[in-house]
Amino acid sequence: MGVATGPIRVVVAKPGLDGHDRGAKVIARALRDAGMEVIYTGLHQTPEQIVDTAIQEDADAIGLSILSGAHNTLFNRVLELLAEREAEDIQVFGGGIIPEDDIAPLKAKGVAEIFTPGATTQSIVDWVNAHVRQSA
Repeated sequence: MGVATGPIRVVVAKPGLDGHDRGAKVIARALRDAGMEVIYTGLHQTPEQIVDTAIQEDADAIGLSILSGAHNTLFNRVLELLAEREAEDIQVFGGGIIPEDDIAPLKAKGVAEIFTPGATTQSIVDWVNAHVRQSA
């Protein structure tokens, strides 16, 4: 693959049946305003659709916004699909309504970072700039 050049590419996605996308749109705009290329997939995406989009778009990261309570299932499925497609170099981060007790297990499974309500858009932009592509 070689070393990626150009702006960081992030797929921002709303998996599952959750119909609230304001937060995802705010994050997508903040990342875009910070000079990243952002592909927003819209509502009600399956993990398969999200991973397909990330691979097709040559994304560096996937940002998942999950408010529905299905975060364990959805994060795990995205990570499994990335592994099956040999695309583990695409980092997965996310945010939403995720109980504190679930964060460490999600990170142990491979989620790079979790942002809970109250995280600033600047802290998310700073994290992506500092951590995405740093392993390349």
